[in-house]
Amino acid sequence: MVLIREKTPPNPLKGWQVDPSTIRTAGRDLSRPECILAERDGSLWAADSRGGVVHIRPDGSQRLIAPRGGHSEAQAPNLYEGTLPNGLAFARNGDILIANFGTDALELMTRDGACRTLHDNIDGAPLGKVNFVLRDRSDRLWITISTKVNPWSDAIRNDLADGCIVLIDEKGPRVVADGFHFTNEIRLDAKEEWLYVAETCARRVTRLRVAADGSLHDREVYGPSSLGCGLLDGIAFDAYGNLWAAMIFADTLVAITPDGELLTLFEDGDREATARFDAEFDGGGLVSADTIAATGGKTAPWLTSLTFGGADLATVYLGSLKATTLPCFKSPVAGRPMVHWSQT
Repeated sequence: MVLIREKTPPNPLKGWQVDPSTIRTAGRDLSRPECILAERDGSLWAADSRGGVVHIRPDGSQRLIAPRGGHSEAQAPNLYEGTLPNGLAFARNGDILIANFGTDALELMTRDGACRTLHDNIDGAPLGKVNFVLRDRSDRLWITISTKVNPWSDAIRNDLADGCIVLIDEKGPRVVADGFHFTNEIRLDAKEEWLYVAETCARRVTRLRVAADGSLHDREVYGPSSLGCGLLDGIAFDAYGNLWAAMIFADTLVAITPDGELLTLFEDGDREATARFDAEFDGGGLVSADTIAATGGKTAPWLTSLTFGGADLATVYLGSLKATTLPCFKSPVAGRPMVHWSQT
């Protein structure tokens, strides 16, 4: 008997890059659309520094949903004061979980703006800079704490590792891993066996094996030890298993293939400005405000995240800190469905 082995299909990202001429936009007049959620009906939800979330409907109409309680609805005067919605996730019932980088809390907001704080401490100790929230199939919540340094900008350096991951389940919130270089976005693989962590100031992805009780083990670097210029921010899996990553300040999109190869998919930053940023960052200490301000591209300046959307999950939407729209383009491979995709 002859055994026929199925050939692994070629990786759709090999040899592919974003064609800038195909990029269009969704939404308008947005303010710091750092994180984006997409729903099956074509709706998009973008974090907004005016204190809430903008719902962009499939027909292009939109509205800002700002909290009616819990904190001020006024736009944050800067990145250090006031409410600052950052990472987003859907609760099972469709309410919006908000990692608020300004209030240092995990919040829950209904789609009509009723808001309350879920967690802002562990055993009385402040959480720190709550960056991102992820819900798994068991309805457990995973949140990242980038740093406890105040102001948080003093943590943008290569010699500080005070970030951590908090798990929230029926036992309440608890730290399950720490020692990260500015913990940013996190993702679970398709079987929820591994948790992937974007370490912003280490420019790398770290992964940890997830035990049944939510404890994390077997920590290791996933892919290259460095993903290149700028700093790592958001990450997302596609259906093939590539892990896409947004590099802020360089404004590039890269991807780690399942076999560990690093692919560059899109470059939009100012290379000279990025080189100055990298030189100061790699030299230790803090990068000057002028150096940071000079970085960024034109498409999604200060690129932070990516989200797969559209009915076929093959449209990539880009989040950023400076754009007022969501640039988007077609991908040659669909995204991996988020846990909410079949629930909302």
